[in-house]
Amino acid sequence: MKIKLLFFCLISVVMLDAQSYVFGKVTSEDGIQLAQVSVINMRTDERSETDTDGQFMIRGERGDELRFSRAGYERVTLTVAAANLEKPVSIVLQSITQEIEAVNLRYQATGNLREDVRHFGDRGKVKQLKEEVSDYISRKSSREVLAPRHGEFVQPVGPGIPIGKVKDRWDDVDLMIYLIESLGEDYFTEELKISRTEIQPFIYYVFANFERRQALKYGAADGAVVARFVDAAHKRIDSYHNRTAPSHNIP
Repeated sequence: MKIKLLFFCLISVVMLDAQSYVFGKVTSEDGIQLAQVSVINMRTDERSETDTDGQFMIRGERGDELRFSRAGYERVTLTVAAANLEKPVSIVLQSITQEIEAVNLRYQATGNLREDVRHFGDRGKVKQLKEEVSDYISRKSSREVLAPRHGEFVQPVGPGIPIGKVKDRWDDVDLMIYLIESLGEDYFTEELKISRTEIQPFIYYVFANFERRQALKYGAADGAVVARFVDAAHKRIDSYHNRTAPSHNIP
């Protein structure tokens, strides 16, 4: 039995020596040892992986292409040379730079109309673009520019075809949802001191004297609409509390 075991070990050593290996270490650009880096021999499709110390070993021959890859790092390819079969190789992976999206924090209305309008209104490039577009639209074109060219079709001017009343793009429910999302429920519960179940009834109470035709017509609202609502809400909150307060009959 011992002779058979010795013979098997001898055969294994001979077979191991007959194969060539590439071994070494994988680190980051900061010199940190990288574990779980995938190592693939593109010729044989043999795969390996680095250990916790960044060490790896894979079968390979001269001219083989070894590919090193790991999530978050740029892929590296090594063409095996004769020297790589005799001494360890050192592979350095460069991390991929990822841009982080900017996060805009929602501003909570304070009740100060001037301050709230400054935060909810258009700012920066959006404000500048709107001003430029408004200025361009307000300019009058010359008659020479508007005049039709020779042979150009001119649409005859007439009374047109009646199409009936144009339906609003929004209703009060849409505007109410927009106001709650813009101001946040905490504005109503903490600033105005009403419960969550009273938010919608209170908004409808303010709507009774709140101009909103333009917002409903075009299906859009801006900071100015939100600021006007905040001002109206603070003016009507006392009457709403008095209206909903329980009455006590004095005998």
